[in-house]
Amino acid sequence: MPEEEKASVKAGIKEGLEGLKGRIPGLLDIQVHAEKRLETSTADLMLDSSFESFEALKSYSKNPAHVAVADSKVRPFTAARSCLDFELPSVF
Repeated sequence: MPEEEKASVKAGIKEGLEGLKGRIPGLLDIQVHAEKRLETSTADLMLDSSFESFEALKSYSKNPAHVAVADSKVRPFTAARSCLDFELPSVF
């Protein structure tokens, strides 16, 4: 894929996923990192999202708004996917 087209795809993914903030219950923050990627990277972008609970994360994956973005902007352009989910200790 030409670099100009790749940049457009990444921008669409970023806009679509970050546009879910405030629309999905339990989704606290969502950011797509695609710029300033080091040449040692093995991926083109990273999704960094946080949820109020594990149940909210599971619900997000099935939410129609998320599925629509994933089906239209992410999956058609994804050759490989890695996922790291973890729970942070409570600060309270």
